[in-house]
Amino acid sequence: MGKAYKIGNIKFTADHMVITINGKIYKLPLSEVSKKLAKASEQEKRDFKISPSGYGIHWKLLDEDLSVNGLLKLTK
Repeated sequence: MGKAYKIGNIKFTADHMVITINGKIYKLPLSEVSKKLAKASEQEKRDFKISPSGYGIHWKLLDEDLSVNGLLKLTK
């Protein structure tokens, strides 16, 4: 079984998460993505793992999980 999504780069600006999903770049406001990520340090933001299935992203230090489906809903 293949991956649900191909997640590429994940970067952060002061107010946004910039993520590549299936080759397309999305710039999402951190205030809408996650309160925890919006308040996190740069180190905490960089410490994430993409699920093997491609369905989600986990930040261990923040105990935060985000689904790709949820992130894509923010783009509409």
